[in-house]
Amino acid sequence: MTASRRPGDGVVTAPGSDDAGGLRPGAPGLRRASLALFLAGVATFAAIWSTQPLLPTLAGSFGVTPGQAALSVSGATLALGLGLLVAGPLSDVRGRTWLVHASLLLSGLAGLACAAAWSWESLLALRTLQGLALAGLPAVATAYLREEVHRSAAAGAIGLYVGGTALGGMSGRLLAAPLAELGGWRAALAGTAVLVLACAALVRRLLPPSRRFVPLRAHPRAVASQLLRQVRDPVLVGLFAVGGLLMGAFVAVFNGLSFRLESPEFGLSTAAAGLVFATYALGSLSSALAGHASARLGARPVLPLAVLLAGGGVAVTLAPSLPVVVAGTALMVVGFFAAHGVASGWVAARASLGAGGAGQAASLYLLAYYSGASVAGAAAGAAWARSAWPGVVLLSGVLVASALLVALALARTRRLPLPAAVAAQA
Repeated sequence: MTASRRPGDGVVTAPGSDDAGGLRPGAPGLRRASLALFLAGVATFAAIWSTQPLLPTLAGSFGVTPGQAALSVSGATLALGLGLLVAGPLSDVRGRTWLVHASLLLSGLAGLACAAAWSWESLLALRTLQGLALAGLPAVATAYLREEVHRSAAAGAIGLYVGGTALGGMSGRLLAAPLAELGGWRAALAGTAVLVLACAALVRRLLPPSRRFVPLRAHPRAVASQLLRQVRDPVLVGLFAVGGLLMGAFVAVFNGLSFRLESPEFGLSTAAAGLVFATYALGSLSSALAGHASARLGARPVLPLAVLLAGGGVAVTLAPSLPVVVAGTALMVVGFFAAHGVASGWVAARASLGAGGAGQAASLYLLAYYSGASVAGAAAGAAWARSAWPGVVLLSGVLVASALLVALALARTRRLPLPAAVAAQA
């Protein structure tokens, strides 16, 4: 798809930006945009993972198996991934910010409906609807930042957004677990929904409107042509694979960990087991640091190192000691969020400078990402039922090892034939 301006689609220069590159470091608009998308990331990922620490509680309350309980996570992530197929191209045609606001509001309302679910089937259906509503934010976040932020600050801003997703995953889990102890799973889901709606209100006030967005023509043939160019780009395809494999490993570990920590091996309560999700705070830091490292060194050398850290963390969790398990989980979180921040930023840069359609490319990456979460998350429940924790680690280890091989192959690829200052991450 070729970008084409419609009448009156001039690029408006915002304070703190310039005609050539957008919001620069230190500009008030950059701080507002970064904070707004950080909060949007918090809200989105608090919602999507809100049932993960509740899996044992849900299994007991509804009389379902661990594998069936995991569907409350996998169903939402799969719906989110499918929603991206529409949200990404739609944002390329109709704009970014309205979709962010609609996504946050609708997902918060869907979360309140989940808290009132009357049966297991209705909860799964409502979680599916919530996943669809959530697709708007991840579909446009990195594309918005690449368009509105000067290239010297884009990697750091994307790293901060990914840090918000890490904090959201942590806060949603840490909020849900103690609320479930106090008032059951309904209180946990309602509390998370309130958090999402509060973030939605703040984002509405903070997020600057798009000023550098250029709408694309919505011809189906053009959309299909652009999609074909993207799936023919071996670097983009490799990045999609890395995202899906790593996310699958990550979700498998945390799905299984909920059952392990509450099993007789450690015997923790739901609230105590939920504290392990505090390790997500390290993901906020590692994604931001990896974004800055990628801006200086390029994504190619940073990505394999991040994947290797994640794999090392998965292996460490085999230890029978609770402190060592927590340390291994923390190492996995550091590596995973660093890799995700680098890979997602690389996808946006590559698409912007090559195949085009940053929103659509980001959607394809996240479709692979959430497909990995859905498949491996459900498989982790079966692995736990069959082989307990060693089965979960084997599943995750194979996925991480596969991601590492792809990342090493990507490190050997060439940058696009554009000026180095522009194409450092492409």
